[in-house]
Amino acid sequence: QVQLVESGGGLVQAGGSLRLSCAASGRAVSVYSMGWFRQAPGKEREFVASISRSGLDTLYDDSLKGRFAVSRDNAKNTMYLQMNNLEPEDTAVYYCAAAPRTSRMYRAYDYWGQGTQVTVSS
Repeated sequence: QVQLVESGGGLVQAGGSLRLSCAASGRAVSVYSMGWFRQAPGKEREFVASISRSGLDTLYDDSLKGRFAVSRDNAKNTMYLQMNNLEPEDTAVYYCAAAPRTSRMYRAYDYWGQGTQVTVSS
């Protein structure tokens, strides 16, 4: 079992940046591939990014690859999502999740945080 807690969300103007954190407890985060998903009101949960256990392999949604960057610090048991040049369409609840291997599919992830709200104003 692993517990995940997201933080770092908030209100930001379009063009601004935020860094989200996902802190893990219960098991070392190095055991898992990690992912970020987001869900906007009225929309399905969508894949944002994932990172392998070692941090050497990353995946991104094609539309976000140039603006978002996922990283991890296994020594701190934490994963990060750096979000730059934010747009109002990025407004959503952002979730971190843990899986046995990297995947774009939310069903592949066994553990989920409760999410952190990101709101981007025009």
